[in-house]
Amino acid sequence: MATHIRVMNASVRSTLLRAWLTIALVDWLFASTYGVVSYHSTVARVWQGVASVALGPPALQGGLRTVLVGTALHLCVAFVWTAVFLGAALLSARLRTLIATPGGVIAVAIVYGPLVWIVMSTLVIPAFTGRPPKIGGRWFAQIVAHMFFVALPIVAMVARGLTTSAARRTPTLEPAT
Repeated sequence: MATHIRVMNASVRSTLLRAWLTIALVDWLFASTYGVVSYHSTVARVWQGVASVALGPPALQGGLRTVLVGTALHLCVAFVWTAVFLGAALLSARLRTLIATPGGVIAVAIVYGPLVWIVMSTLVIPAFTGRPPKIGGRWFAQIVAHMFFVALPIVAMVARGLTTSAARRTPTLEPAT
């Protein structure tokens, strides 16, 4: 395999890992805090609720095991949405150009966040639960939250990773002596 391809792959892996872990942490903290502050829930109950999507309502009484299952599911979902965005950025020169500026990062996050929530709440979650989403105030609050606590970290970290890797591959012109 050519050296430039190995370097690119290492850079892509590094960008994916950093963006994934950032979004996983930011969204975990946000979801935990939001559940406690807005709905008077507990951190454990938030993640048991996530687990209940795949395991059903008994997960809500499952203790630490279902908290960990919910957290693991969260990590998987965060990975998928990070990989989807990174893949789109790698395939689209226009998207890379757009996210090369802070304004572009914000603009893309304002679109990508709602896309993530709409797909999750109208397709993915109902596929597991067999129930349609309840669209109301909480649903719309998630649209806004996903802009800032899901999409913004993903887009910003991917933009940073792609900019850093491009800078490493760009040859520097030395002044003539």
